[in-house]
This record gives sequence, structure tokens and C-alpha cells, in this order.
Amino acid sequence: MLKKLEDWDQSLFIYLNNLGLEQYDGFWIFVTQIETWTPLFAFFIFLFYRSYPWKAASAVFYFLLITTGITLLATDIVKETIERLRPNNVEALGELIRVLQRPSNFSFFSGHASSSFAITTFTVLALRHYIKLIYLAFLWPLLFVTSRIYVGVHYPSDILVGALVGSTFAYIFYKICKVELARLNAIEVPPPSTNDE
Repeated sequence: MLKKLEDWDQSLFIYLNNLGLEQYDGFWIFVTQIETWTPLFAFFIFLFYRSYPWKAASAVFYFLLITTGITLLATDIVKETIERLRPNNVEALGELIRVLQRPSNFSFFSGHASSSFAITTFTVLALRHYIKLIYLAFLWPLLFVTSRIYVGVHYPSDILVGALVGSTFAYIFYKICKVELARLNAIEVPPPSTNDE
């Protein structure tokens, strides 16, 4: 069963990776760089301070940093434990895929997926009662993780598991953050028609 899943994962990766067109390579290389998204991170922080009182916003930002740090630490531990080779480092795939980057560390699970979904999920949870369109923020991790298949460095399962792990950590630390916000007497108050978890 596991072998079948691995074969399916590899076949899906090869198919998706080969959908790439050379004229768009520059765009996807730009998208896959974490530095590209620095203005978005700054915008998220701005929204925290615009939506919450100063102390509460600082607490939210602090817990976002903790969420991101723990997520990245867990990602690194799992990568070094599982030691799954990235597709760009699998010799048998050399003639079958397009490779635009050649990182040498391990593949499972994707740090791009885990960190981007952790940041976005936490941000959406923290701001959803203040900014209705904040759910559009999920366009970033979706685009971000798509780029990892396009440039040839992650299997779909790397991305799926990374997204689940990041979202789970975000949910857990947001719940802890809400306790701190309550202590600060600054907890979010949802509209009457919205059911809070």
C-alpha cells in the first residue's frame, strides 16, 4: 500500500512538474523565494496593529513568531529523521522532470508549505472578525507551494503534509494566544451572527 502511494505521489509530481512552460520559469523562481513575500509579512503585522489595541497586537505578533519558529523546528526535525530525497536529487528522475533549483537538504515535509500555512492560518484566525477579505491571504501559500512542484524540489505529499502541520500548529497557538488576549482584557468580540470556536 505504501509503495502504491509513493508511486502515485511520484507520478503526480512528474505530471504536474511537466506542465511548466519555459517562458514562465522566471515568474515561478521569483514566487518561490521567501524574500519576495517580505512586504506581505509586513502588511500582516500592520493589520494586527490596526485591528487590535497595541498590547494585544504585540501579543498576537509574538504568538505568530512562536508559531512560525515551532513549525520550522518541527519541519527540520522530521526532515532529518525521514531523510527523503528531494526529486531534484533522485537520479532516476533526472530525464523526466524540469529542475529550476537544486537544494541539497531533505524533502519531507515541505518547509515552504508548513511555514506559509502556519503564518497564513494564524493570521486569518486572528483577523477574521475584523477583516472579511482576510481569507484571500490563503492565495499566498497556495501559490507559494505550487512553485515548489514547478521548480522540481517537492512531491505533492511533501506539500500536503507540510500544509496540514503548519495549519495545525497555527490553530493550537492561536487558541493559546486567545487566552493571553483574554488576560489582557482585549479578546476579540465576534459579530453576533458569528460562532466562535
